[in-house]
Amino acid sequence: MSAHTLAQLWQRGAEFLGCKHAIMGGAMSWVSERNLVAALSNAGAFGVIAASSMPPHLLDNEIKETKKRTQKPFGVNLIIMHPQLDELVAVCAENNVTHVVLAGGIPKRATINAIKAYGGKVIGFAPTASIGKKLVRDGVDALVIEGTEAGGHIGPVSTSVLAQEILPHISEVPVFVAGGIGRGEAIVGYLQMGASGVQLGTRFVCADESIAHDNFKQIFIKSNARDATASVQYHPDFAVIPVRAIQNKATEDFTRFQKETVEKVFSGALEKGAAQLEIEHFWAGALRKAVIDGDVERGSVMAGQSVGMVQRTQPMQEIIDELTSQAAQYLLKN
Repeated sequence: MSAHTLAQLWQRGAEFLGCKHAIMGGAMSWVSERNLVAALSNAGAFGVIAASSMPPHLLDNEIKETKKRTQKPFGVNLIIMHPQLDELVAVCAENNVTHVVLAGGIPKRATINAIKAYGGKVIGFAPTASIGKKLVRDGVDALVIEGTEAGGHIGPVSTSVLAQEILPHISEVPVFVAGGIGRGEAIVGYLQMGASGVQLGTRFVCADESIAHDNFKQIFIKSNARDATASVQYHPDFAVIPVRAIQNKATEDFTRFQKETVEKVFSGALEKGAAQLEIEHFWAGALRKAVIDGDVERGSVMAGQSVGMVQRTQPMQEIIDELTSQAAQYLLKN
């Protein structure tokens, strides 16, 4: 009966995504690629490709390779500051990607309309209720609210506070909650508050199907919540979206890189927008160094505070089964 109750709680989200469990995979650069995405979708959840800084031809190949590995729906996460955003949207249209997640800011209506024009569903990030309502007016089909506990790029507000601020006030579209979720009990809590589903990333890094280097996975397994800290903004006039990662030499490197980049902007050698892109590229490069090459000292080990709940490598199906079993057991007891 509890499994049936869980299915009812996230029915709206599951129907929107076209999968059994309304659990979206967070888009993690270098990690959320064809193998992990297909594994998530095949396990009954919903995988999302992290396009990150990919050029259009690489995204096209990634989508095609993912389709070879799963017949289930999956999505693509696009960063709206990407200089070839329009071309990336066109690639999604050509491949009939069912869901496109627009991340990294407030997307333009033209981008939203271009996705909807070919029949795709648009998912946006809402850091506040007012922005969420604006995105709904602009035509997005669903929202993600992500708290500061998450890994990678983060906002300043905790998941629990965002959920209280937003869930009671936005019901026009499905809302997915993200940030710090590592167990099924937490999933139930947000569903009971009005969420249609959840988004998890950190919990899936150590899946057997993840291509992340074993060094990367072992750091996750050994770390706890306090090890995953947010990067520091170097200059008050130069806004940099904080990144949560496990502290290492790369954390120091990023502070130094910010200083050099800010100095270039103030000297007139670099425009602010270009500088922001360089910072994004820094993280993409540092993340690849850790995820693919296994350099967990100089590479960026992006992780959410739920990293302490990652205790071993497991098949993806087993992880999804654990989460849903924990949720069902919690409902049975309560």
